[in-house]
Amino acid sequence: MTASSETSTQGEAGQKIRVLIAKPGLDGHDRGAKIVARALRDGGCEVIYTGIRQTPQMIAEAALQEDVDVVGLSILSGAHLELFPRIVEELTSRGLDDVILFCGGIIPEEDTEALEAMGFSAIFRPGTNTQEIVSFVYDNAHSE
Repeated sequence: MTASSETSTQGEAGQKIRVLIAKPGLDGHDRGAKIVARALRDGGCEVIYTGIRQTPQMIAEAALQEDVDVVGLSILSGAHLELFPRIVEELTSRGLDDVILFCGGIIPEEDTEALEAMGFSAIFRPGTNTQEIVSFVYDNAHSE
């Protein structure tokens, strides 16, 4: 890793960007989430991976406890329009409405507008280069 890429993952106070990667709902397939988590870690972020089958409450509580800057959600089940609003609600109820949100997985193009309205800044679909996700985090995350 070069010095410039290492410092690009740090906020104003020199702390690493903290990213929570979570798998909401009953999805059992987590290979993509693990690949994204590893790419972010290798890029210099501090990554917290929650594992599979997380409830909205569990995800929001982990985000609060870990004091994250970014939350990334991975979903393949098609339940994103049901689960994601509940996660956003749980984050907001814990005062985390300033956390940057992104999601990825099997998400139809026609759901993009609804997800953006919920506060998701990026939607990554199958085939996305992991460097694009890492760059998104660099460009959008901030450290308090």
